[in-house]
Amino acid sequence: MVMSGCGRAARKRKKKRNGAVQSVSLSHQPEYVELLRFLHQRGFASTPLQPALFPDTGRGLQALRSIKPNQLLISLPESCLLTTSTVLDSYLGRYIKSWMPRPSPLLALCVFLVCERHRGADAEWSPYIRALPASYTCPAYLAHDVAALLPVGLRRQALEQKDAVREMHSSNQDFFKTLQPILSQPVEDVLTFEALRWAWCSVNTRSVFMRHPSNQFLCGQDDYALAPFLDLLNHRPDVQVKAGFNHETKSYEIRSVGGTPRFLQAFINYGSHDNQRLLLEYGFVAAGNPHSVVYLDAEMLRQVVKGDPRSLEQKMKFLTDNNFLKNLSVSSEGPCWRLMTVLRLMSLPQTLRHQWKAVLRGQAVGVEAERTSLRTAKALCRRLLLDTLAALDKISELLQDGELRLGEQLRLVQSLRLEEKCILGRCLESLSASLSEVSQPDVGDVC
Repeated sequence: MVMSGCGRAARKRKKKRNGAVQSVSLSHQPEYVELLRFLHQRGFASTPLQPALFPDTGRGLQALRSIKPNQLLISLPESCLLTTSTVLDSYLGRYIKSWMPRPSPLLALCVFLVCERHRGADAEWSPYIRALPASYTCPAYLAHDVAALLPVGLRRQALEQKDAVREMHSSNQDFFKTLQPILSQPVEDVLTFEALRWAWCSVNTRSVFMRHPSNQFLCGQDDYALAPFLDLLNHRPDVQVKAGFNHETKSYEIRSVGGTPRFLQAFINYGSHDNQRLLLEYGFVAAGNPHSVVYLDAEMLRQVVKGDPRSLEQKMKFLTDNNFLKNLSVSSEGPCWRLMTVLRLMSLPQTLRHQWKAVLRGQAVGVEAERTSLRTAKALCRRLLLDTLAALDKISELLQDGELRLGEQLRLVQSLRLEEKCILGRCLESLSASLSEVSQPDVGDVC
């Protein structure tokens, strides 16, 4: 029952990957015409890619001709990159340079985006601003009722993300007030929380990594670069690219390792991220992501593990002190090594406390302890599955009630939960097989 539909969905995804997915060109829309004109004026050469709308990923870039392996996919000159140098050289520069304490690079970029959007058609970077999404689906945008349907750990991180944006907004009010001379409306109506959230998500989800030298006017590490047009490239976990700033050509370049057939979507790879990380950082979920896992927190572990409460707390403290209660997860293949190590230690009686350190180093435990560990792992998987199914039921209920305002957000969380449902189903099958193997009598024990 748990596995129903997972294999069918995977086959559909494979079919989409192997065949041409119907797409609609966006290259003639005014915002993209203006964006490319703006970039060409700054030295951007022609590209084998065009903006297009794809049914499975939304906006992306389509290959107009076949791109061979190791061929240059895109090369964006430094003059087309929006960095803190751009900001410091702009009308904002003198305000930032005179402000103490020094703003962070992230704050400088966010304020510049908000101010450029406020200036409208008069803004130098207006063609890029117009091409940016009006809103995002990363956690800072999620409604409270939607965030409550995320897995526990991700829900906590989502709240932290939203709090970080609120803190950036509230703690920089004095700095914002100094910018009134360059604004045509009251500063409190321009640099709102909503505006800063939009800018924060724009930088966080769309910038490329580009290390800049330290700057006396900014504090903290500066490795952001907003890359117009290039940031339309979508992520796919199985794609390999070579990306980085080429100091010889003074351009940010991306090369396709495997190439891209004509008329198909060109992809890049944001890194080996699981779906929870992709949702947290970028606001989307990758279907069939081979890196995806389901996380569990220490509190669930405490609730499921059986045994003497005092002994349990001693083990929990020991594991915490040894940094073993972070990143506990299960995949389609089964529990991760760290989780199984934790469960093996939990299965030991208090009389074997002297073996705890050895277990953390990978020492095997007895057959009965291993069997107990696997049973506990199954119990944890079932708890995670129940939580996932409850969330899916609630999402279906809200969608049926016509929650149009939250529809996009709900479907995003639904896709995450459906992927996790498949992972947990496969993990339970894997654990059942492992338990069967452990339960088989050793040949050496048979008379």
